[in-house]
Amino acid sequence: MLSGVFLSFLAYLASIQNADRAPGEAPDANPAAATPEPSYEFYTVLPEQSYEVDIPPRAVEPAADIATPARETYLLQAGSFRTLEDADRRRAQLLLLGLAPTVQESDTENGRWHRVYLGPFDRRAEALDARKQTASAGIDTLLLRRGAQ
Repeated sequence: MLSGVFLSFLAYLASIQNADRAPGEAPDANPAAATPEPSYEFYTVLPEQSYEVDIPPRAVEPAADIATPARETYLLQAGSFRTLEDADRRRAQLLLLGLAPTVQESDTENGRWHRVYLGPFDRRAEALDARKQTASAGIDTLLLRRGAQ
């Protein structure tokens, strides 16, 4: 069945090709000889061409500390607590991790808060390393950037 459909399709294609020709016109014996092959000249032209471009030398600048300017520091806030006891508990957890936390008190309109900080760190990478260490212990931190003081 499938072969019959295929043969019918081939016969249809042959009839379309014969219908395109004028009656009495002989089919071309060699259709490939009628179309000339394109000639490509860029294989010979491109190697013969050359261009000179004047590029001024760039001034070499001294390498700067890419991490941060020297005046910026980073802090990690490891918690903010209403009671000093809770802040000391968090400070003890951080001391057991080998870090050096500090507790700062601040009075706000919402009362007194005890904030636990790590740092200051001169480079952001150092702060992120400490942040990974606290995250592995299940302690969330907030990265703070402080400008020149």
